Amino acid sequence: MRRFEGKNVLVTGGSTGIGRATAIRFADEGANVAINYYASETEAEITLEEARKTCSIIRGKGCGEMLVQGDVAHEEDVKRIFREVLGAWGRLDILVNNAGVQVASPAHETDMDAYDRVLAVNLRGAFLCAREAVRHFLDRGGGGVVLNTTSVHETIPKPYYAPYVASKAGLAALSRTLALEYAGQGIRVNTVAPGAIATPMNREWMDNPARRAEVEKHIPVGRAGLPEEVAAVFAFLASDEAAYITGQTLYVDGGLTLYPDFRVPWSSGS
Repeated sequence: MRRFEGKNVLVTGGSTGIGRATAIRFADEGANVAINYYASETEAEITLEEARKTCSIIRGKGCGEMLVQGDVAHEEDVKRIFREVLGAWGRLDILVNNAGVQVASPAHETDMDAYDRVLAVNLRGAFLCAREAVRHFLDRGGGGVVLNTTSVHETIPKPYYAPYVASKAGLAALSRTLALEYAGQGIRVNTVAPGAIATPMNREWMDNPARRAEVEKHIPVGRAGLPEEVAAVFAFLASDEAAYITGQTLYVDGGLTLYPDFRVPWSSGS
């Protein structure tokens, strides 16, 4: 099934993990995909190589592809990213806001530069990209789709990750607000909230059998999710099959948001 034949998609943070799987999924279904990536100088070669591999896969599926480097936290970078994509393809149909970072630190020891960076990428960056996409959708008419990546931690507290939790909760509220504001113009805005997914960001526990077992025992389905499983949800929400869905969060979490500790009744309360 090629639901996105002739559609143009921009995926931020698209060189690895969920972003990479999402870019490939859209290409599988016929879309032209622009992959935004950002890396520090020391990470640039690895990240760029992964982005190029992803582009090669997309090209092999007969779809258009392009790489657009930029830091979504910076307004001028975001404007340039959109100029490059629109300059090459003339239009954009779907934006997937996937770029994200996190830092671990007790709240009372959190460095404000680290706090600001997490909020800048995860919340400010998503807003900047959504704003540029909405401007384009309104100018050309016909609506469009914005999809934002949050996390189960938009609702579940996560000690030692206060900036990350704040950014994801804020993005969920932002998404609902944008959905309400632009529903009348045919612009749909939805959120995908992954749980524990086997991505490079989670390598610290994935590659440690004891740590992985500790994580997975809290997941009702008993395992970590795959990036491809999250990508499938992005594809559904972007498709015409989801034409009547806007302002919603779809959790892809193996049941993490089901209060899994209550699988065994330990409370006598009703």
